[in-house]
Amino acid sequence: MSAPRAVTYQVRRSAPRPALLAAAAAAVGVALIPLVYLAVRTAEAGWSRIAAELFTVRVAELAGRSLALAAVVTAGCVVLGVGSAFLVTRTDLPARRLFAVLAALPLAVPTYIASFAWVSTVDGFEGFWPAAAVLVLCSYPYVFLPVAAALAGADPAQEEASRSLGRGAWKTFTGVTLRQVRPAVAAGALLVALYVLSDFGAISIVRVETFTQAIFTSLNLGFDRTGALVLATVLVALTALLVTGESLSRRRGARYARVGGAGRPPTTIRLRAMRWPASGALSVVGALALGVPGFSLMRWLADGVSRPGSLVEVAIAAGNSLWVSLAGATLTLLLALPVGLLTARAPGVAATVLDRLAYLSHALPGLVIGLSLVFFGINVAYPLYQTQWLLALAYAALFLPLAVAAVAAAATQAPPVLEEVARSLGRRPLTVFRTVTLPLTLPGIGAGAALVFLTCMKELPATLLLRPTGMDTLATTLWTHTSVAAYAAAAPHAAVLVLLAAVPTWLLATRTGVLAGRDPAGREIG
Repeated sequence: MSAPRAVTYQVRRSAPRPALLAAAAAAVGVALIPLVYLAVRTAEAGWSRIAAELFTVRVAELAGRSLALAAVVTAGCVVLGVGSAFLVTRTDLPARRLFAVLAALPLAVPTYIASFAWVSTVDGFEGFWPAAAVLVLCSYPYVFLPVAAALAGADPAQEEASRSLGRGAWKTFTGVTLRQVRPAVAAGALLVALYVLSDFGAISIVRVETFTQAIFTSLNLGFDRTGALVLATVLVALTALLVTGESLSRRRGARYARVGGAGRPPTTIRLRAMRWPASGALSVVGALALGVPGFSLMRWLADGVSRPGSLVEVAIAAGNSLWVSLAGATLTLLLALPVGLLTARAPGVAATVLDRLAYLSHALPGLVIGLSLVFFGINVAYPLYQTQWLLALAYAALFLPLAVAAVAAAATQAPPVLEEVARSLGRRPLTVFRTVTLPLTLPGIGAGAALVFLTCMKELPATLLLRPTGMDTLATTLWTHTSVAAYAAAAPHAAVLVLLAAVPTWLLATRTGVLAGRDPAGREIG
């Protein structure tokens, strides 16, 4: 049997299926509810007031600082994420499976927990660079996970051909391997940049004034709703620029697939003298990302658990967190399915526009999302107001792109010819979806569900605003205690939140394919 070959082929641009297009448009419409609120409320102020708030030195400074922070964090995450992914998938790194898990686990640590840990451990830990360091350590798994999956699943034929032509390992990596995984790098970098623009917990605790901090101050301390909405509008504009830039960096309609047989692993690169320095570098990153928060939690945990009634309080908050996160993940996946399938199966102007629009709300602070849905619940959907389903709707608006990306990636890797054959045999579209499309995309749906569930558990500002009266989650009780420096009382909630979040993080790590055993020659052994 001939060796498998990695081939690139173009997706045929077909007319979007009406039902799929309508479902995708409706799903994106849910994500755009906060933007509609933003437009309506901002327009009420009038152009003169908007111009007075917009064209100021402060807005320019906020834009520059926010973009600079996003750029620094994204660059750091790309370096750490790509480097870690390459080491654990393509080299003879010692204990590579352990390092693969350690590289994914920081995703389970909310930025506000990590920030509290660093602030309480290191005196004077505040400012731009400390904020950048915390965000890099917590966010680089957004790059590591997709890049590791792409490297583990890539066919080695093109790399072997490059080396056979006399190119060294470095030229092959930069000229061939990175080109194959470029979509994964770009997607992970975009998620990191949008996450930084919308982050509230870390920048508040480490005291860096970005758009999210300024919006929160305008609403809660200055009672300046118009100023806050203008700042949020600028944030949406910055998001649109980032999304457009990421779109331009992609090869439109390209797929990479194996042809000619079962897949085989790439040849393992021997690090030789660099094995232990590489292991040491990954160990340092793991110690900074996980060791500092873990040490701080352990230091306060015993005192927190010993408080009367704390175990019951933690159990109730954990149950509430699990329930609302499950509801949010379910709703988000239901909305993401048509958008992801449309992007993968009917690429074109309509699919591209809907896919890009889904990202706009992702960079809005949860505070703005929460306020918009309070307005929506009171004036449009009052039966949802003060219910858990309005909170689930906020999660869907915030995290729809995470699920869309997972579904689209799975559908893109699934051969569309199988669906075409099923339709040619007279199967109805719904039957084809149920018997062919859904099973093919189920792994991607599972990965998307795990990622959305994880981010729902960690989300704070929208949860503070939209949770039903009397209902507390792990995130809200943690914030309540830490806001008054009651770290011992917060420790049990933080520990349980991290432990629960570690479960979907581990599932995401297994989806990369790097946890399978491999011998030094690159052959799978289990």
